[in-house]
Amino acid sequence: MTAKQYLSQAYRLNERINSDLSELDRLRDLATSLSGVNYDGIRVSKTRSTEAPFEKTICKIINAERKINEEIDRLVDLKAEISDAISQLANVDEQLLLRFRYINNYGWEKIAVLMSVSMRTVHRIHASALRNFQPPA
Repeated sequence: MTAKQYLSQAYRLNERINSDLSELDRLRDLATSLSGVNYDGIRVSKTRSTEAPFEKTICKIINAERKINEEIDRLVDLKAEISDAISQLANVDEQLLLRFRYINNYGWEKIAVLMSVSMRTVHRIHASALRNFQPPA
């Protein structure tokens, strides 16, 4: 695994959590919506369901919440691990840039402003940091 792939793991996991949160919102909307009555024809049911129509959706919500909580725990642990690895760099500017980019998920422009350097310097420091960074084995 390259340094960039290792450092990008937290970003990818964060994006997956955001996607799961969007799905959870959709499920919550579905659980609270009312279904319409079908007047198309006569429906005969041999067995009458005893479960509420929203019961399956609520079970899906509970499972989604559990999965999201596990992913958040994993993200917190992963960010701590990445932060520890970044701390091993000798150059403070490289450490700061990697933290801004891979822990805080800041864009290049914001990093340039925070570090009071040009975009060219940001990219130069980033390239140097990736060369010097050693992912844990």
